[in-house]
Parts: sequence; C-alpha cells; structure tokens
Amino acid sequence: MGDSEKPAPTDCYIGGRWCAAEGGRRFDVDDPATGAHFETVADASPADALRAVEAAHDALTAWSQVAPRERGEVLRRAFELMTGRGEELARLVVAENGKALPDARGEVAYAAEFFRWNSEEAVRNTGEFVTAPSGANRILVFRQPIGVALLITPWNFPAAMLTRKIGPALVAGCTVVCKPARETPLTALAIAGILREAGAPPGVVNVVPTSRPGPLIDAVIADNRVRKLSFTGSTEVGRMLLAKASERILNCSMELGGNAPFLVFADADLDAAVSGAMVAKMRNGGEACTAANRFYVERSVAAEFSRRLVAAMGAIRMGNGLTEGVGLGPLVNAEARDKVAALVAGALEEGARALTGGVLPGGPGYFYPATVLDPVAPGSGILREEIFGPVAPIVTFTSETEAIDFANDSILGLVSYVYTGDLTRGLRVAEALETGMVGLNRGLVSDPAAPFGGVKQSGLGREGGHEGMNEYLETKYVACSW
Repeated sequence: MGDSEKPAPTDCYIGGRWCAAEGGRRFDVDDPATGAHFETVADASPADALRAVEAAHDALTAWSQVAPRERGEVLRRAFELMTGRGEELARLVVAENGKALPDARGEVAYAAEFFRWNSEEAVRNTGEFVTAPSGANRILVFRQPIGVALLITPWNFPAAMLTRKIGPALVAGCTVVCKPARETPLTALAIAGILREAGAPPGVVNVVPTSRPGPLIDAVIADNRVRKLSFTGSTEVGRMLLAKASERILNCSMELGGNAPFLVFADADLDAAVSGAMVAKMRNGGEACTAANRFYVERSVAAEFSRRLVAAMGAIRMGNGLTEGVGLGPLVNAEARDKVAALVAGALEEGARALTGGVLPGGPGYFYPATVLDPVAPGSGILREEIFGPVAPIVTFTSETEAIDFANDSILGLVSYVYTGDLTRGLRVAEALETGMVGLNRGLVSDPAAPFGGVKQSGLGREGGHEGMNEYLETKYVACSW
C-alpha cells in the first residue's frame, strides 16, 4: 500500500516509536452511528505517560535549538501531507466522531491551516531592545520556549483542536505530550504519524490515548519536567485541572465551555441571519463550544425569523455521516444524546414548543434531530446550559439594552453573534458583549490567524493568531549596560 492508504496507527506514540501500552491494555473505539465497536487502541497508563514525558524532556534541548525556519518547515510539510490526505482523514474523523462528512472535510482543512499558519509564525518570535527611561542601562527582552507541554484535546474537533495546540508549541521550540479524548484517539494518532513523516524528531511529539484519563493526567501534571498545560474541554473539568495545576503553579491555557448568544435585530437581513444561524448552530451538529445556543430576536421580526429557521432546520437530512447528502450525523455517544433530550424535555415542560424536531428517533446510533424551540421564556433552564447539540431556543427582546442584558446573563463568555443592518449599532453592541469573540453579521469566527478564546469562565489565554505562539514562550529580561 502507498503511504496514503496505510491504516491509522492504534498504539501509543512515544519517543518516535509506536508502542503497546503497559500490560498490553487496549480499549474500544465506537462508531456513533451504530454504537458498535470498530477498532481498539492502546490504553496508556500513568507509567506510559511518564515515559512520554521523559521522551519529550530528552528531546527538548535539541529541538529548542533547531533554527526557527527549520522548525517551521516541519509544520509546512505536515500541512501539505494533511491536505493531500484530506479525504482519508475526514473519513477517519467521521468514523470515530460521527459528524457529517462535509463537516469533517471542513475540519481537516481547518486543522491543516494551523500547521501552515504556525509554520509562518516560526520566524516571528521577536524580542525588544530599548534604553531604560533613566538612561542608566539597556533593557533586553527575549522569549524562550516554556518547555514540555501537556496538550489535552476534546472529541468534538479531534483534528483541529490538536493542530491548534501542536503547531504553536512546536514552532516555539517546545516538545509535547498529547492526551486525546477517549472517544476520538485515532485522528490524533494519525496526525502524529504525519508529523513523524514530516520530520518531527523522536520525542518532540508524543501521543498517549487512554480510557482512564484521571490518573494519567494527575501523574503528568505532578511531574516537574512538565512546564505547560493546554486544555480544551468543559468548564467543569477545566476548574479541576486548574486546581491540580495550582499545586505546581503550572502555566495553563484553558479553552473552556461556551453558551453563545445569537442576536438578531429588526434591521438585519433575515436571509443572511438565517444562513449565519445555520452555520453558528449546526456546524458539527451543534457539538461545538462556539455553537449558537441562545437565539435572541427582536420581537417585530421574531415570527418571520423563526419561520425561516424552522424551514432550514427541518430540511437537514439526518443519518450516517458518510452517507451522501447527510447534513447531520449522530451525537458522539449516548450520554451526549440523552443530555440534549433532557434539556429539550425540560424546555417543553416550561412552556416552549418544538416547531421542528424535539423527538428522539428510534433505531441504533446516537441521533437527535435538528430542533427549533419557540417561544422560550428568558429564564428557562435550557438557556443556562451548553446544549452541545442541534437545538435552537428562540427568545424575543424589545430593545438593544434588553438584548445585551440577555446575552451577558451567563457565567460563560466565549463568543457572540450579532446581526444588524446598522454598522454603528453592530460595533456598539459588540463592544458591550462580554465575550472574547464576536461574529458581526457572520456565523463563523474560527480562523487560524485570529486569537481564539473567551472571558469569564470560558477560559484563559488565546489560541491562534500571533498570540498563539506566545502561550508557549516565557519572557526573559536582561539588564545590561556598556
């Protein structure tokens, strides 16, 4: 077989080698469309993870001294390999994650762009040189790689969330230990293989899948050789990891949960607003931290917006993500499906109506239909939760102030969406919203060249943009005079 036809690796990747887990332990990977096992993967233990830390630590000095452009070229080659194998990787994502194939293709292309963007950033680790205001000395500032980084990634974007962390870490001169989600280890292992082929030296990238993440993560966080933790996942787990990391004052980047408001003003282009809503809500079937979760629509256009959104949501074909024409695959597992069903049931009990969807289908797999709930009362429980599914609750508002108050009434602050025909209002509202990102007349904000991250309990730090590499660098100041 040619390289592009090789099956995905299923062992741990430690020190440049594929290796079995301690004791030969393995765990099953399920197909969300059927609920059946389709592959087994090495089940790393804490001892395996510490071997990965040792490999990363041993490789750190040499990798940090590699010329920046050479580090960048490794990522550039990885970008080209990922792009060339895009269809193969997309189908692997569908197999273990369940998302529709068009979504998976988009994710793989997006994931590869993090390698390309960071390959260009490799040569832009700039410092400073100034004379002290007193004139007594010179101030020299430079930035050095922080060291071994533990990267913990979620199941909803198994390719993009990994490359978004690996890319800046490697070009900064760090080495990494990656712990992918239990549900989606195969994509991470495939990307490790691509980086190996692209020229990443042994030990620079290590991947340890596991079905028992707690003890493994605890062991790595407690190791003094580890200097950085980057986590993408729920706010609840983020809190626990921050508590553990605080014992060592470990440098942390946290990309946590979201509960994105989607504001539609009466002067908005409703066709554009519905089109944007479909992207913001239905990308990855709603299983995204950036997903629009709360739709606030000005009362005078609420009925028309709802009618158009119902038509668009009701037209989505649900089924196995690999089937041609399917736009909505299953949720990732039974727990995710049951949570969405419970949130919808609670909203219906509180007086909402399901204008489309809202009923669990029969048959195998973890499916939930595209659902529009209208009207939803402002205080409903479903507005407090990150839905993580294809459900759009609609609430009406009567003034700009009320819309902003509704939108900001959350402990989370990742992203907001605003649709209006008045640019002045759009910028004024964007400034008032308590989120780290705003989509103004756009349903998609993700871009490797932009700083991605939230405020409040949606996280710490930024990924992507010029800021992304800085998360993996320490600042050093040298006072000198001559």
